[in-house]
Amino acid sequence: MRWVSITAVAPVAWGANYYVTHAYLPADRPLYGAALRALPAGLVLLALCRRRPHGAWWGRAAILGLLNVSVFFVLVYAASQLLPTSVASTVMAASPLAMMLIAWSLVSERPGITHLAGAATGLAGVCLMVLTGGESVSVPGVLASAAAMLVSAFGHTLTKRWSADVDVLAATAWQLTAGGVLLLPLAAAVEGGPPALSGSALLAFAFTGLVATALAFVAWFAGLRHLPAGTVGLIGLLNPVTGVLLGVAVAGEALTLQQCGGLALVLLGVALGRPRPPAPAPATRGAPPGRYVLPGLGTRSDRAPHGARPGRD
Repeated sequence: MRWVSITAVAPVAWGANYYVTHAYLPADRPLYGAALRALPAGLVLLALCRRRPHGAWWGRAAILGLLNVSVFFVLVYAASQLLPTSVASTVMAASPLAMMLIAWSLVSERPGITHLAGAATGLAGVCLMVLTGGESVSVPGVLASAAAMLVSAFGHTLTKRWSADVDVLAATAWQLTAGGVLLLPLAAAVEGGPPALSGSALLAFAFTGLVATALAFVAWFAGLRHLPAGTVGLIGLLNPVTGVLLGVAVAGEALTLQQCGGLALVLLGVALGRPRPPAPAPATRGAPPGRYVLPGLGTRSDRAPHGARPGRD
């Protein structure tokens, strides 16, 4: 359960970040917004781990930075501008199922029945929570949200496959830094000079970079290392839950009976994905009583040979 709790830090931080982004960050600079979110977070983690990429990790960091940071952050921004939060959250709620299928192919983690049931239950719960019937749908927005969901599912699973030989802090630092470095010249070319930021915007970027990016991605990738991808994907459903509860606590929104039912379904879906304790190893058969099996060496008695006495050669 320790790794479940650590992993849950990420979707909770991401759910809070949606509110912070819309309330305090400039809405017309998506590329700078993504770069200023990723690059400082990557540099902070680099200062903590004090390790540079080596060997194949130069290329891996660039690929993962492109998928998990550059492309994903820009697509999420585009979806948030083109779609209501409810529709974007519903599309992203299909991410657990996508992660399970991709992990089956890339890391040979076959999804279990309970994980699939959890994904379906969680998706139904998100629909109940955020869909009220009056949402406007933009086809480009839906495509951007679906692309963000698929890109992140693939990128996160690829991180799980490649990161076994390095510590989580270093792998996260390298891809966040690479993603920010890729975004910065593109932002300058497309959006011109960097935006002027107020004090509240600087504090918002500090939260976005340090909490919703550096801390959240380290927690998320640590979970991917120690838990099945299906379990991690279902924990990600806490993202829209956080968004709804934050709207109630901060914006004074009412929590309807329908939303309460959806919340219960999402939590049930997350619970269905919790890791099961390993089954106890079966007792070795075929060895006589009082004897044990040495792998590759046959059996040996656990009692002294006949005639031998303790303390005598």
